[in-house]
Amino acid sequence: MTTAAPEQHSGPTFIRSDLILLGVGGLAVLLAGLSHYLDWGDAVSFLLSAVAVTVLASLVGRSVDQLGDRFGPGATGVLQSALGNLPELFISLFALKAGLVDVVQAALIGSILANLLLVMGIAFVAGGVRHGSQVIDSARARSISVMLLVSVVAMVFPSITKLVHTPAAGHETALSTIASAVLIVLFILTLPASLKRQGEAQEKPAHEAEAPRWPVSVAVGMLALAGLLSAFVSDWFVDALQPAMDSWGISDAFAGLVIVAIAGNAIENVVGVQLALKNQSDYAFQLIINSPLQIALVLAPVLVILSNILGFTALTLVFSPMLVLAVFLAVLIAVVITVDGESNWMEGAALIGVYIVVAASFWWG
Repeated sequence: MTTAAPEQHSGPTFIRSDLILLGVGGLAVLLAGLSHYLDWGDAVSFLLSAVAVTVLASLVGRSVDQLGDRFGPGATGVLQSALGNLPELFISLFALKAGLVDVVQAALIGSILANLLLVMGIAFVAGGVRHGSQVIDSARARSISVMLLVSVVAMVFPSITKLVHTPAAGHETALSTIASAVLIVLFILTLPASLKRQGEAQEKPAHEAEAPRWPVSVAVGMLALAGLLSAFVSDWFVDALQPAMDSWGISDAFAGLVIVAIAGNAIENVVGVQLALKNQSDYAFQLIINSPLQIALVLAPVLVILSNILGFTALTLVFSPMLVLAVFLAVLIAVVITVDGESNWMEGAALIGVYIVVAASFWWG
């Protein structure tokens, strides 16, 4: 059963949390810009631009949420997937322009790991401590899990051909381009199902609390502003990234897997933790697992194609054996949790523990 899109909110356009977000975002961007142009030091510039990136990612999510509610949860999810990764897209493009291919590859895998292990773990702990065992029993969640497994297999298969020394080894660029095209087509084919409003399980939990507050013009304007500022801040972030890594002794792999992945991606998933706290575990799981799905289906393939079109350092889908193993294990854990149909705080703590061990293993490279 479908329900009508929420009516326009009759209260104030901006509530306190909106004003705080806008104020913090403006201050973060201002300080990051001053640090970049006045040369406050690479470490300071890196930290300030990282904060600005995360705040802008939150503003993108808020804008998409206010805009997408008019068209139902399905369209909101598509918009969130397409536009929520804007900061990470810009960071990756500037990093490829700077020749930091290892950082970008690690960041792509790191974004998937952060969602499936860290964010999901925090959501399970938060929901489990407050509500006990929570149920994950929707067909939609299982469908997303299976699609994630298939998409990640396609994304990392060029790596496998190199690892086992098949005749395709040596043709990684061509194979990566083919895999990217297939993944993008697969994303397009899944759009009708994503846009279709699901039944009560998808309509009820997330958007029943309040109608959109922002007029469409305000939501579009905020989204455009956040996207434009993300492009500038991402450039500053990448410009300070390599010197900061050198001064702190951080490897490219760790920087991409943890720092870049969290800075560009994790803030938008705070809502998943909030849903778990409200005992809306089904919807929280769908929301959290949908982000890595879109990284595999959209972000990684788009970066492969754009890196060649724009003449940047070419990105391929040939990842290191450790990255391939880590992402396979993370996806399998997500699938097993879905099949089990329940979550609790102990599973969440275990997921966080696995993430910490995986991240630590990349500290040295």
